[in-house]
Formats: sequence, C-alpha cells, structure tokens
Amino acid sequence: MGDDEELEELRRRKLQELAAQQEQQSEARERQAALESQRQAILRGILTPEARERLGRLRTAYPQVASSVESQLIMLAQSGRLGNQRIDDETLRQILEKVVPQRREIKIQRR
Repeated sequence: MGDDEELEELRRRKLQELAAQQEQQSEARERQAALESQRQAILRGILTPEARERLGRLRTAYPQVASSVESQLIMLAQSGRLGNQRIDDETLRQILEKVVPQRREIKIQRR
C-alpha cells in the first residue's frame, strides 16, 4: 500500500504544478491583452480613422512593420512630440513610405 500512497502523492503534486502553470499562463495572457488594449486606446487617440484603417491593412501585409510603426507612434505621443496633433492618413502614408520595404520590380529577359 505504500506504493499506492506514493503514486497518489505524485499525482497530486503534478496536478498542483499543472494548475499553477495554467494560472501563470492565464495571468500572462491577461497582462498581454491589457497592454494591447492600452496600445489600441493610445492609437485611437493619435490617429484619424482613415489612418487607423491604413495601419490595419498594413498589419495584414507586414505585421512586424505595423507593430514597429505603432510602437514608434506611441513613443512619440507619450514623449509629447505630437502635441495635440492627430496623425492623418496622408501623414501616415509619408511615414510608411520611409519604413515599409520597397517592392522590387522583376524583369525577365529572354535571349
């Protein structure tokens, strides 16, 4: 019977460990969701609806570039460099032209 008790104790410990891991993961997801909602709130405050739409389309094509641009815009807003000015679609296009990788034109020449 000693083996059964040891086995039951191991199972109980393992279940406790799994429960603790799940709790940590859910807390991490909640923190991540809270940060993302803060980011979106800041972006809603500094971008016009058209600019937000353009950034959303950019996220579809270039998710890493969009995240980078969002982070830079948030830093500018938090540092006070934007003032009370909102970034419109034209201004965002100018920013993106400098950041987004340029498409290369491929020409095939037959000889």
